[in-house]
Amino acid sequence: MISVTINFNSIVKLTDDQFYQLCRENPDVKFERNAKGEIIIMPPTGGETGNYNFEIATDLGIWNRQTKLGICFDSSTCFKLPSGANRSPDVSWIKKERWDALTAEQKQKFPPIAPDFVLELMSPTDSLKDTQDKMQEYMNNQVKLGWLIHRKTRRFEIYRQGQEVEILESPAELSGEDVLPGFVLNLQLVWQ
Repeated sequence: MISVTINFNSIVKLTDDQFYQLCRENPDVKFERNAKGEIIIMPPTGGETGNYNFEIATDLGIWNRQTKLGICFDSSTCFKLPSGANRSPDVSWIKKERWDALTAEQKQKFPPIAPDFVLELMSPTDSLKDTQDKMQEYMNNQVKLGWLIHRKTRRFEIYRQGQEVEILESPAELSGEDVLPGFVLNLQLVWQ
């Protein structure tokens, strides 16, 4: 199954609260919303992709517990980006000071903040172009570092704000640079 985009804009434009309610009323469906207000229905991941997402998130979480520099999020977290889009990266992280600046209500719903770091791991059903567009959308919305992993081709794309995309073929590991200082992701677990 691939993602499906539905445009209700000529009938109704959902407010942030209405979109949040739609998601709450349909907990078995993963929704995103692009900057044009179109609703995107995302299919669930398969077992392999879910496992790799978990392993990557675990490594980031262990690093974060040791450094206490920020807050980690899984793929169930939906963020309200500055463009108005609502997106749920596979793995994401926000600096602690930025997260702490949000109100309790903002933290409870879809946080109105762009993560500092996002990672998308391509599922077999994902469109490369759509996922690359999503990565560019993150960069256009103040995300500082983004990683796109395409397991099938063993290709790794690094997105940095204000820079060209860097493409690596079968890297063994990757550094979190100055956004995630000291974090190194061992990619051997992904290339297996």
